[in-house]
Amino acid sequence: MASTEDNSIKPSKKLNSSFWIFVSALGLTLVFFIASNQFSNWLIELGFILSACAAISILIAEACDPFADAAQWVGIRLRLPPSVRGATLDAVASSMPELFTGLFFVTIALFGTQDDQSQMLASAEGYGSTVATCAGSSIYNLILIPALCAIVVSFSRRDRPQITVPREVIHRDGMWVIFTQAGLLIFLFQEKLEWWMGVAALLTYAVYVLHLYLATRQFRTQLSENSTEVTETDSKTASACFGWFEIRLNGFTSTMVIISATAVAALACYLLVDLTNQSAHKLGVSPFFVAVILTAAVSSIPDTFMSLGSARRGDDAGAMSNVFGSNVFDVCIGMSIPLIVSCYLHQWEPIELVMSNGETMNGVVGLRIFLFILTGVAMACMWHLKQINRRTGILFCALYASFVIYAILGALELIPA
Repeated sequence: MASTEDNSIKPSKKLNSSFWIFVSALGLTLVFFIASNQFSNWLIELGFILSACAAISILIAEACDPFADAAQWVGIRLRLPPSVRGATLDAVASSMPELFTGLFFVTIALFGTQDDQSQMLASAEGYGSTVATCAGSSIYNLILIPALCAIVVSFSRRDRPQITVPREVIHRDGMWVIFTQAGLLIFLFQEKLEWWMGVAALLTYAVYVLHLYLATRQFRTQLSENSTEVTETDSKTASACFGWFEIRLNGFTSTMVIISATAVAALACYLLVDLTNQSAHKLGVSPFFVAVILTAAVSSIPDTFMSLGSARRGDDAGAMSNVFGSNVFDVCIGMSIPLIVSCYLHQWEPIELVMSNGETMNGVVGLRIFLFILTGVAMACMWHLKQINRRTGILFCALYASFVIYAILGALELIPA
């Protein structure tokens, strides 16, 4: 028994399929990069962007997977109910990319600026990309992830071919999503964004965590009354380095996995921010539009895989709680900390989402409208139906497609944004 515990890291010598997809994406990125230096063609530029995004998204997912395994081990040790674990630990694990992406957007934008005017415009562009990423990720999470889960389980789970939205999840986490999305709408209608708004969002998340803590205490009380113990059948090991290593989880290894995965995710997010800015420059569009679709989708890949995995295991509560919890995290943490950092770097001056001509940044107005409509439709369907079947999933996919079309047309200046 002692020897088993000591051998906490064992090479499995079997790489998963993600490794070969990652290598293929890197190879395509290199080919398109070389071709772009020889030929000037927008198709080659688009191929480079998409292949690089694929490689970065796999790197982010591979960083978040062991983080999620370690977080789930911690959640089981703390006897957290699945819905609370999904809304906290899983949501934090899968929403790290949005936070790191926002921080890199605001710091890179302000790096090297000197005079007040250039700092004001740089902070507006950097934090505008942060807003676009978090708001776009919020729409992605609330619309596309439940849709994909419903479509996948309709084929793979014949006995229960729909995603059930449990009453406690929709009443607890759903209400918090509505509350934070309403706050985000109010946030986007402000002319100036002050640092204290970020602090208010952090305090809101603290209240949300307190609410979940009270739910956890109730869950533990029920376990004690029923003399039930939580069986630790999941997350005894964490797979790392594309499945090459299997790490036996304990207090020390879980901590090291979380720290290492966070560092890798941060590196991947830096590359994603740099790719976003370069892509916007090469395509001649605003970084806002690239961030609201491409960056938001890439940073939401861990949320997608985590919810899909929970749904395929039959844990609908965990899948939906991760969706709702990730949205709350994106709004309250992913947007607030970059706002505070940006204000600090700009001598605590407020941020105005405006362009050099003084007009509101392109895309903000349309984002407000889509955020309001899509959030309302998604929450109404979940609240009324208490489930998402294949037909509803296809409807959600069509709604997200309309959002993508709007962003593309807005970026090309074919419609007012």
